Amino acid sequence: MAIKKKKITPRQKMINLMYVVLMAMLALNVSSDVLDAFNMVDDSLTRSTINSDALNKNIYSALDAELRKDPAKAKEIHNKANNISVLADALYNFIDTLKTEIAIESDGDDADVHNLSNRDNLEAANQIMLSPTRGKGDALKASIDRYREKILEVVVNPTQRKLIADNLTTDVPSNTRGVGKGWKEYLFENTPACAAITILSKLQSDVRYSETQVLHELINNSDLDIDVGTGRALHVNAIDAYVIPSATTVVRGSKFKARVVVGSIDTTQHPSIYVGNSLLKATDGMYETLCSSTGTHKFSGYILAVNGDGKVVRKEFSQEYTVVEPAATVSATLMNVLYAGYQNPISVSVPGVPVNQVNLSMTRGTLSRNGDGQYTAVPAKVGEDVIFTVTANQEGHATTVGTFPFKVRKLPDPAAYIEYKDAQGNPVRYKGGGKAISKKALLSATGISAAIDDGLLDIPFKVTGFTIYFTTRLGEFVPRAAQGNTFTDQQMALMRQLTKGKHFFISEIQVVGPDGIKRTLDAAMDGRVN
Repeated sequence: MAIKKKKITPRQKMINLMYVVLMAMLALNVSSDVLDAFNMVDDSLTRSTINSDALNKNIYSALDAELRKDPAKAKEIHNKANNISVLADALYNFIDTLKTEIAIESDGDDADVHNLSNRDNLEAANQIMLSPTRGKGDALKASIDRYREKILEVVVNPTQRKLIADNLTTDVPSNTRGVGKGWKEYLFENTPACAAITILSKLQSDVRYSETQVLHELINNSDLDIDVGTGRALHVNAIDAYVIPSATTVVRGSKFKARVVVGSIDTTQHPSIYVGNSLLKATDGMYETLCSSTGTHKFSGYILAVNGDGKVVRKEFSQEYTVVEPAATVSATLMNVLYAGYQNPISVSVPGVPVNQVNLSMTRGTLSRNGDGQYTAVPAKVGEDVIFTVTANQEGHATTVGTFPFKVRKLPDPAAYIEYKDAQGNPVRYKGGGKAISKKALLSATGISAAIDDGLLDIPFKVTGFTIYFTTRLGEFVPRAAQGNTFTDQQMALMRQLTKGKHFFISEIQVVGPDGIKRTLDAAMDGRVN
């Protein structure tokens, strides 16, 4: 009995490319189109896994037949193959339960793993994989490590060992967004539910693929009459056409790229690929076209390949993609305007472009980069608008995406306050306004402070001087001045004499802001002791 099986290196290339596309999409803001793309990738992975599973079952069936025909010859290989089957099924089924649990966490008990309602749910994967109490990320990593080590015990070929080890690695790539993270955090932290399920589907595909590789190794190193060599026949029912785009939404002026492949391929021959009625000259199946107009576009064609009977079979394919106008967003992280002399946080992004490929420049000021997409802008002068220019690196060249003017203003005056601690030890800012402060709290303070504190900003200013006016029994005002921000002994002595209901006023407050501008606050603090 013979099983004719093709090399699956092209299949693995397809899976690797799809996974690269998946991880690239995770670096972008999750849109509806991206979520749809995850479903597309998951469906493709599922089909590939089903094909691998069917192929593995054929090999197991062939081993069963060999065992019945010649037990002494086939027993050892048969037992090793069964052990591999048990290990692979256990890990595959465990991953399947994780997919179900994430779906239920996202959509409830009636969840459909293949059709999530809350696809963009960012908490489901965190709870199932990363939660300190119920997270199973560590268990999954341990299971993959255990499975990898067990199956590598029966693999001798160095190339096959490296291939299996690379596919089942739980190391975090050093040149990706996962630097500083563990394996489970790298894959599942803040990952949308549909993306987490797609990642798990990819792991299931890796399990079946590695299972196939081990079965190849076992049979190729035996004298059993089972053909798992390259083979040259392509059967019509085993051929399907796939289009794997690098992205389905591209920016005008950049290139749309897609790889066209067949599901099973003979490495000794190259199928003829036609896009429209034109033969694709690239032997690796890479198709690309310049995107000069916006909107939804479609390219289609067919693949011609020879089956095992020598007949030419034809498989159709088609793929839609969307071309959008270049776009970018620039926003001040904490405010809607920029302040002169102040370190304004700025963030920038371009939809469809990795954040590390986006650059920002600025006029009339200084700009420093704090990380991917994060900058600090310091405008030079009040009243002179600054202009930000955003560029994106695509296809090896920089493209200007947009320019954005920002108004520059002087930092507003801060509000003065007396800081003390409440009964729980929490800091409290007393700003007067006719409201009362306890004498104990007042005497526990050491001086006054000032800051722009409007619920959005909290920018401290340095107090360089102030005057307190106390009321006497005759209703007269007694001023006591201080240099710096600390109460003087005279001021403290008069505070101790304040009785319930007595007012005090703090005015002539002199401050210096982070912009270096000296100013005297117009507003006075109206305080009252209770």
